[in-house]
Amino acid sequence: MGEHSIVEIADALNSGISVKDVTFIAGTVYKARDLSSVYEPVMLPSYEEILKDKEVFARSFYTQYVNTDPFTAKCLVESYESGDYVVQNVPAKPLTQSEMDRVYALSYMRDYHPCYKEQGGIPAIEELKFSLTSNRGCFGGCNFCALTFHQGRMIQTRSHESIVSEATLLTWDPEFKGYINDVGGPTANFRHTSCEKQNTRGVCLNKQCLFPKPCSNLKVDHTDYLSLLKKLRELPKVKKVFIRSGIRFDYLIEDKDDTFMKELCENHVSGQLKVAPEHISDAVLSMMGKPENAVYEKFIARYKKTNEEVGKKQFVVPYLMSSHPGSTMKEAVALAEYLRDIGYMPEQVQDFYPTPSTVSTCMYYTGIDPRTMKPVYVPKSPHEKAMQRALIQYRNPKNYNLVVEALTLANRTDLIGYDKLCLIRPNYMDKDKFGSKPSETGKNSVRKGSGRGTANSGNVRGTANSGNVRGTANQADGKEKNGSSKGSKGARGGFGSKTGRSAQSSELNRFEGRKAENKNSGKKIRNTHKKK
Repeated sequence: MGEHSIVEIADALNSGISVKDVTFIAGTVYKARDLSSVYEPVMLPSYEEILKDKEVFARSFYTQYVNTDPFTAKCLVESYESGDYVVQNVPAKPLTQSEMDRVYALSYMRDYHPCYKEQGGIPAIEELKFSLTSNRGCFGGCNFCALTFHQGRMIQTRSHESIVSEATLLTWDPEFKGYINDVGGPTANFRHTSCEKQNTRGVCLNKQCLFPKPCSNLKVDHTDYLSLLKKLRELPKVKKVFIRSGIRFDYLIEDKDDTFMKELCENHVSGQLKVAPEHISDAVLSMMGKPENAVYEKFIARYKKTNEEVGKKQFVVPYLMSSHPGSTMKEAVALAEYLRDIGYMPEQVQDFYPTPSTVSTCMYYTGIDPRTMKPVYVPKSPHEKAMQRALIQYRNPKNYNLVVEALTLANRTDLIGYDKLCLIRPNYMDKDKFGSKPSETGKNSVRKGSGRGTANSGNVRGTANSGNVRGTANQADGKEKNGSSKGSKGARGGFGSKTGRSAQSSELNRFEGRKAENKNSGKKIRNTHKKK
């Protein structure tokens, strides 16, 4: 961030130094006519070169990417045809804990700018107003995230005293109802550097802390975070302290001590925990810089077991992303099948879009993985991206035509039909192509269900192994109301198993209006008998 740079610029100007001579501030970029005052610069390809050749662009980007650590980074220079240079100084040092405390002790307004009042305000303020920032930075290293550039990989934290003081201030707000909505940052459960070496040597240049496997030097310890959460829970007027800014599950499961997982499930989950597996294809996850799917499955099993131990029925809301570089239609269909197997349809899906300063954006623009310089498939056309997104929400009737087209392109028309493993049913015009409806006996075996039962009962609840997923097939504690699964419009849940494959049957019936039609026709028949 820019606190050090802003203060140093102000001090330099206040001391009488000319603006054109303020070229020595870490964390700043400036234009120069010559490089006489630049110490040991790393020369990047010229602006004209990266415009002409995408491979050169990818190499230039990666050089910048590995020069984001304040301890090891070099000064970077890019030349221009005009004879000018753009000089990027080394990054600013991370804030110390006392400096972080000073930043957050400033008298903020704790509200959106008054100019938004005429537009009805900003709804997100309701969540943010009673949330606490405890850290900055992230050593997770996701390729689609720009945190590496603007916050760095080194964790910076506020002291317990600073956070508790702000929490106490919140409790005196007239609108405070006793609930602290969040205590975290980019990643909630990071409260220290990933290893001891970072404090003196910085982060590794060509190695991530968690990907593809956790580093042997990784320090996994939730003790400090647990202590902070306990202090907040004990404050007067505080009823509950939630964690909603995201738990890094691959870091959590490396903790051999179950204390944090137990405390999380018992005290800090508001019915559903948000985590970010992003995808289930290991090929796509590799392009994202995320752990393989087996790691997420392991977390789901542990989370479910812990909830059972503490006597709670809580669920997981997974964040998913479509159309990330590396995702072909094959991987998109695989994700749809996975969601079918656990009976979950997300209400929200993030479609990948390029943002500045990320590895994934470099892949998107160049078609090259800058880490390996190997080609990567990139779904770019709006229509293909729409198809991949539609597959994740294949039960939505609005997506029907896109899903048919996507399955046809992927040579997976076997997923169009009346079998319980099919994603969608054929429309009337295509019934000859994809087969006729099943027999009356077949209809009953698929459609009938009490809302509870076994994997073959055609219901829409979860399985015993589904990772406490709400809105999935076979969960014994659930009921249906108004044709939708219990929860937030059937969208609560997560995925953690490959069972319960009959869920989509009755869900599709509901979406197609078949149940309503049958009900209406039944009423007509009964009314006719009464008249007779």
